Amino acid sequence: MDSEKVTHERRDITARDAQPPGSFRWLLVAGGLLLQFSIGAVYAWSVFGGALESADSWQLSTVQASLPFTVTIGMIFVGTYAGGRLQDVKGPRIVALIGGVVYALGILLASFTNGAEDYWLLILGYGIISGFGLGFAYIVPIAMLQKWFPDKTGLITGLAVGGFGFGAVLTSPVAQWLINRNPEDPTSAFLPLGIAYLVMSLAGAALFRNPPEGYTVPGYEPASENGAGADGGKEFTQGEALRTPQWYLLTAILTLSVAAGISLISQAKPSATDIAGFSVTGAAALVGVLAIFNGAGRIVWAAVSDYLGRMKTFTAILVLQGVCLIVLPHADNMVLFSILAAIVYLCYGGTFGTMPATAGDFFGVRHAGAIYGLMLVGWSLGGIIGPIIASTLIGEDKAYTLAYTTIGIIALASVLLTVVTKVPAARRTPPRSSSEARLL
Repeated sequence: MDSEKVTHERRDITARDAQPPGSFRWLLVAGGLLLQFSIGAVYAWSVFGGALESADSWQLSTVQASLPFTVTIGMIFVGTYAGGRLQDVKGPRIVALIGGVVYALGILLASFTNGAEDYWLLILGYGIISGFGLGFAYIVPIAMLQKWFPDKTGLITGLAVGGFGFGAVLTSPVAQWLINRNPEDPTSAFLPLGIAYLVMSLAGAALFRNPPEGYTVPGYEPASENGAGADGGKEFTQGEALRTPQWYLLTAILTLSVAAGISLISQAKPSATDIAGFSVTGAAALVGVLAIFNGAGRIVWAAVSDYLGRMKTFTAILVLQGVCLIVLPHADNMVLFSILAAIVYLCYGGTFGTMPATAGDFFGVRHAGAIYGLMLVGWSLGGIIGPIIASTLIGEDKAYTLAYTTIGIIALASVLLTVVTKVPAARRTPPRSSSEARLL
């Protein structure tokens, strides 16, 4: 008996000795932020869209100028699905490196366009190729870091996607500066940007690796929260997750929350001018500031979910979005409009920050890349549904009250999904103390 105990203790000591020091996992966070920052620059497209409309060599319509970005967003899901599945087999480093290279190559290819006759090449490079590479790389740090931080899954996934949200904040002014140097050839700015994206993504991805077998965080004891999250129990494969109602419920929550937030994001500039009386310049500046809340929300709400619980956090996110959208059309005061819009952006970002940890709680982290990568179809669906509803209802009559009230009510009704969505029974572990029992 004593010899068996000694053997187990030796194995535990060996496993601990094999683990990298605690500071290493934070270095991985830095690498993840660097990668996400480079691919998150995609949200700076509006800078290029406006330049392509005004440049004599391009003179694209508003719809034509927005199409490359739309194609990029559509391709993200294809990339996340493929990258998530491959990551679970080959590991995070190779997948992130491939994704970063493909993304940068698409941007560099777009830099070779010279005018409207090269529009197809812009769609191919910036839209299809870079969009696929973006999705391929995007899922990697999210899945990897959950394995390194079982003690801080919400905060860490928030940080993992926070870099993506902040990418456009710093990229936009740089891109505008590059375009201003040669306004008649705006796509020439893609060359230095593509090189920068390549360097940043490769530098970040080079650090990636999964934790060693048997990795644990000293002093951390897994807990189970019925309906709000679970750490322990069965590790679901993608196929097993897809056979549960929870996967579809979570995807629906993601879709509806994204649709609510992006309905305002897609109409933020005209809404600011028409509702609150912002000047065109002021509205553009406001949109730039609001992007900060998009990035911050991914970190703030994800951290909150570690303490409040996942479903309670999504309840708060949906309620706040719903109420703010309903009140927004009546906010003719610039300050009030800005506050309401900032809350919506904060909640939109929070959706992306909180859902990866939620999926990990519900299905485990071993196959997180494949499971959450497929779940991101909700990003694409919400990204299409929200803007379509908003633009259709607003129409030529500028019926903002009808549009935002309708979307706000949908967001509030979506709260019902958070009430009925519970952690699968196979993931629940019995509490081991009275303090854990109180969590249940």
